[in-house]
Amino acid sequence: MTDKLKKIGLSQFEVRDYECDMQGIVNNAVYQNYLEHARHLFIKEKGLDFADITKQGIHLVLIKAELEYKRSLKSGDAFYIETRVERETKLKLAFHQQVFRSQDDQLMLNAKMTVTSTTQAGRPIVFEQADLLLTH
Repeated sequence: MTDKLKKIGLSQFEVRDYECDMQGIVNNAVYQNYLEHARHLFIKEKGLDFADITKQGIHLVLIKAELEYKRSLKSGDAFYIETRVERETKLKLAFHQQVFRSQDDQLMLNAKMTVTSTTQAGRPIVFEQADLLLTH
C-alpha cells in the first residue's frame, strides 16, 4: 500500500437504480448519503466506530456541507470516494472527499464536510480521539 493510500480512506460503491432521478442521473441529495457512509467507513478504518463514539457521549455533528458537482453518476456506475481529514479548530474537523467514477477515474464531485463534536445536550466537547483520523 502506498503512503498516499495509508493516509486517505478509499471506499467503493455502485449506483443503484432508485438513487437516480427522472434525468437518469444520481439525485444531488444522494451524494450526501454516499459521503456520510464513506466517512463512517473511514472512521472505522482508523480503528474507531461511529456508534461507539456516540455511546461515549460524543456526537460528531455535520455543521457545514460544501459540494461541488463536476459530472453526474448514472445507474450501474461503479465509483469510489477518497476521504482525508484535517483539524480546523479544537472542536472542528474537515472531511475532504472526492467522488471518482471507477471506469476512468473521472472526478465527479468535490466535497468539504465540516463536523464538530458536541455532547448529547449539544454543548461543545473536545473529541480526544480525533488525532487518529488526521491524514496530514
